Amino acid sequence: MRVNKRMVKACSFLGIGTLVLLRLVAAQQKQLTAHEVVALIQQHVGVPWQAETVDTFKAGNPDAAVTGIAVTMMATMDVLQRAAASGDNLIITHEPTFYNHLDKLDQLGEKENDPVLAAKLAFIAEHKLVVWRFHDHWHRRRPDGIIAGMVHALGWEKYQDAKNDFLFSIPETTFEKLAGELKSRLSTHAMRIIGDPMLKVKRVAFVPGASGFAAETRALEMPGVDVLITGESREWETVEYVADAVTQGKSKGLIILGHIPSEQAGMEECARWLKTFMNGVRVDFVVTDDPFWKN
Repeated sequence: MRVNKRMVKACSFLGIGTLVLLRLVAAQQKQLTAHEVVALIQQHVGVPWQAETVDTFKAGNPDAAVTGIAVTMMATMDVLQRAAASGDNLIITHEPTFYNHLDKLDQLGEKENDPVLAAKLAFIAEHKLVVWRFHDHWHRRRPDGIIAGMVHALGWEKYQDAKNDFLFSIPETTFEKLAGELKSRLSTHAMRIIGDPMLKVKRVAFVPGASGFAAETRALEMPGVDVLITGESREWETVEYVADAVTQGKSKGLIILGHIPSEQAGMEECARWLKTFMNGVRVDFVVTDDPFWKN
């Protein structure tokens, strides 16, 4: 254990014994556990912690000392590998790790019989990783943590509606130009678009992630909304709804970014936020690669 020389001199001057000195140094150097990191998040998030939530530990030992925190959109195999290689053992992920909303391992049958799930679990165990999800309460923050990060990435702060964080009044542009701006700013390469490229756009609703048909259609029905931007949508629901609206001659458009690009900057914002109070432990933002590619 390396002892600070100034502390030794101070303790000697004050007559503090060696044992007390060592205890002071040990306290200084003590690593936070994953449980303690989560407790700090609960103290700082600014909303009451809900008993019913998906924001729980998904894998690993919560009492393990944290060597580094990797904040990510989704704890994919690639993200886990890069985090482990960087020495980060606590993974804070926004989305599920085990392919379903509640991270129930039995969704794929017996885990030993599914090679993909088994390999992921084995990697987590081998590298002593701890995975914790931060979804519900990051969305419940005001402003919503995901929306705050996405607005920052788009540079749309001055266009945001004062009464509704999901609505934006942008300088008039064409639908085609809007799509190009999103592609450039969010580094997405496989977005899907419905609507007239020359549609004049001034009012935009942004509903990231997978919000579902009800939320998406409510957004489209708001007065003056020309375009809905979302993460992913079922093709027999909002996709068909907007396609029918366009066929009927209505001035509507839909941009599907992909789930990861639609929320990723919100978890980058989370990493920035954690650094404001998470002292003594490294916090890294680990990008989740968009899995889709365009032929």
